[in-house]
Amino acid sequence: MLKKRIIPCLDIKDGRTVKGINFVGLRDAGDPVELAKKYAQEGADELVFLDITATVERRKTLINLVKRIAAEIDIPFTVGGGISSVEAVKELINAGADKIAVNSAAVKRPELISEIASVFGRQCVVLAIDTLCRANSWNVFVHGGRTDTGLDTLEWAKKGVDLGAGEILLTSMNSDGTQDGFALDIVEKVSAEINVPVIASGGAGYKEDFVSLFKETTATAGLAASIFHFNTVAIPELKSYLLEKEISVR
Repeated sequence: MLKKRIIPCLDIKDGRTVKGINFVGLRDAGDPVELAKKYAQEGADELVFLDITATVERRKTLINLVKRIAAEIDIPFTVGGGISSVEAVKELINAGADKIAVNSAAVKRPELISEIASVFGRQCVVLAIDTLCRANSWNVFVHGGRTDTGLDTLEWAKKGVDLGAGEILLTSMNSDGTQDGFALDIVEKVSAEINVPVIASGGAGYKEDFVSLFKETTATAGLAASIFHFNTVAIPELKSYLLEKEISVR
């Protein structure tokens, strides 16, 4: 069985780390370079960087900030936000990213997933899915959670994997920032049906939430922001707790 991963996430706006609830009400959470260094030193397994307004503002991801962070960490580094071409991926890989997360651009042009995978390998491609549940239906949203695509989340995840995605980053918009726990139902629905790792995101508030995630779903990683940024739980404390609960972590 794969050891479970703990992944902090840096949501970036105007060069700063921010965090909101249900994708709105953003507040400052600190300097991204300092946070990245701290998390790498504390034993984070990977780091995710999401430039959350790049697509809406129709601009490229913040390359210089990616370079600065990559220079300070020695753990796998995933970068997403505003990526719509193989050329943009090449730029980010050269800047120090290990993996690339695509969301809105992949929904608009699904073949982008295959194009990136064919050049850099499927292990480089993370399909980020922002999903919201309404009337028992989980739909895919794009443009920073602003636009309902009408796509069914499970079907889109399956298609993304078929096209070459090597990993799924699944964020529940209903749970995002609430600290009420992961959306276990959709996480298990997706992770049980696809054959690539699933990173669950949205809702982590307590150490117990990660125990529920790893015992009640087959997700291979838990991603969180608020609890790490605002010092609710430290990564070493979380990993020790998971080991006590007989959950194998890296």
